[in-house]
Amino acid sequence: MKSLQDHLSQYIAARRALGTQLQEPAKTLSGFIKFLGRKAAKFITIPLALEWSQQSKNAQRATWARKLSMVRQFARWLSVIEPRHQVPPPRLLNVRHHRSKPHIYSDQEIARLMAAATTLKSRPGMKGLTLSTLTGLLAASGLRPGEAASLENRDVDLQTGVLVIRESKFGKSRLVPVHKSVITALEKYTRERNRIFPHPCSSAFFVSDRGTALNLGVVRRWFCQISRSCGLRKGPGGKRYGRGPRLQDLRHTFATKRLVEWYRTGSNVPLQIPKLATYLGHSSVACTYWYIEAVPELLELATKFQLAATQGGRR
Repeated sequence: MKSLQDHLSQYIAARRALGTQLQEPAKTLSGFIKFLGRKAAKFITIPLALEWSQQSKNAQRATWARKLSMVRQFARWLSVIEPRHQVPPPRLLNVRHHRSKPHIYSDQEIARLMAAATTLKSRPGMKGLTLSTLTGLLAASGLRPGEAASLENRDVDLQTGVLVIRESKFGKSRLVPVHKSVITALEKYTRERNRIFPHPCSSAFFVSDRGTALNLGVVRRWFCQISRSCGLRKGPGGKRYGRGPRLQDLRHTFATKRLVEWYRTGSNVPLQIPKLATYLGHSSVACTYWYIEAVPELLELATKFQLAATQGGRR
């Protein structure tokens, strides 16, 4: 009889074969398996799934619901093999999905974040260099944090100025051209990284202090740390970073600034949005139009654009 850990390994492998990365669920569900082991439970039950998902009393209900959703998908897969595994019903915690309002960073805030990142100390010196360069890349390209962290050396063409994003969200791959200033920064990073690690142990472009591929969870903690030092994030102190702007908001900032620029310069935004959606790797233009609803300045500009177009059509 296979162990639950063996079943989890098979589940993750099967999902990844279908094009999903499943980085967070793999780590989260591994913790769930350890929890079941401490309970001496051989099968998933709804009470145990609820107990585990709500262990962190300081977490939001949405976090509980997300963890429970991961268990639900795994339990559905397991129940086909062994019906004694119980599948938690959907909306068990009755949490409605709410997409967080994005924080749109100013150019000054981005500069402060990058400067703060360079002050992070580590023995080989890669921590500050990696976070500063990664932050600049996200702000200048609109990549998802996971896409940037997953880049390999073969994906970064410093000659043509094009990044290859392989099988990202929805299993899609795409080419992302970047500005020459970004390439200059990436070249500088490459030289310093190769100096510190002349004999690389990983094919990853961005590396940790040990020369290994980045752990995105660790990068997010680094980012929270510099956000607090910049005054952008307020929290209770200690190891807890509180709430505030996120790494993902650099992507939102990139998209929003492109749209604002197009509206202000009189560009045909409906014609440009499909291009932006393709560049960002959105599944549809509806995902790109979300920014107009989420950012008040964009909504105002879009309304003025629509009014002008309507009035022009009546003449």
